[in-house]
Amino acid sequence: MINIKVLGTGCANCKTTQKLIEEVAAEKNAQIQLEKVEDIQAIMAYGVMSTPGVVIDEKVVHSGGVPSRDTIAQWLEGCTEQSGSTSSGGGGCCSN
Repeated sequence: MINIKVLGTGCANCKTTQKLIEEVAAEKNAQIQLEKVEDIQAIMAYGVMSTPGVVIDEKVVHSGGVPSRDTIAQWLEGCTEQSGSTSSGGGGCCSN
């Protein structure tokens, strides 16, 4: 299962990002655990200064603006190709 966090305080772009991730994951039958992080201190702990931010398996993959459907699909494809690789020690499945 892919652990995805959407970082943001609840603005329209953050909500859109969360919805797009849910939609693309459903289209690809990807098993994800999606979490919304709204606490400013927690967001800053990831080094994200511009929201929305997206964190996959504890690696920041996006910040500032709504990611495209194609970008989200690439994140999920990159992760699902290595199914079973969910260890937290090696940078996760999306470290390119």
